[in-house]
Amino acid sequence: MASSDARLQQQPSQKDAADQNFDYMFKLLIIGNSSVGKTSFLFRYADDSFTSAFVSTVGIDFKVKTVFRNDKRIKLQIWDTAGQERYRTITTAYYRGAMGFLLMYDITNQDSFNAVQDWATQIKTYSWDNAQVILVGNKCDLEDDRIVPTEDSQRLAEELGFQFFEASAKDNINVKQVFERLVDVICEKMNESMEGDINLVTNHRNQALKDSPSESHGGCAC
Repeated sequence: MASSDARLQQQPSQKDAADQNFDYMFKLLIIGNSSVGKTSFLFRYADDSFTSAFVSTVGIDFKVKTVFRNDKRIKLQIWDTAGQERYRTITTAYYRGAMGFLLMYDITNQDSFNAVQDWATQIKTYSWDNAQVILVGNKCDLEDDRIVPTEDSQRLAEELGFQFFEASAKDNINVKQVFERLVDVICEKMNESMEGDINLVTNHRNQALKDSPSESHGGCAC
């Protein structure tokens, strides 16, 4: 979908995006209300950059990053979704084939936390049954402006069966750790599936490849 020219210019390099030398490819989505910091979080992880000048994401955008975990080379296709209600039909269409979600709220915004349950319901409705989810309380650098207590978030995460982190894209707190934990949990579930039915893993890898965009997005061809 469309994005500003500035966003497009920061897409992954052609070499990284087109690299087909990997063991697995995981499709990950960052979801949550508008303005919780999803785009900043993604850019901090993918490019180690931060700016507060982002405009609201229009529709959906993505970046690619290759990581090494558990002696495997894993290509991450990370989708940054729009939080506004009017884009909901577009973004939920991308849930199919996603193996992991970062469900994000802003610790200084009660409404964004109240919406977590609705986002969790959407994951359950539109995604693969065994998709892994991490709840992320972003903007923990703004402790003086905190509205959502950490204890409330921990309690909700336990109720939903999600792991939980507080993080800050601005101060680069727990950004890498959140993604690494999500990848590790997905790998753990894949290993469990391999023990029970090795075909399940193969099918999901093929599904992820099938769901990859066939056209270039701002110079990024996956």
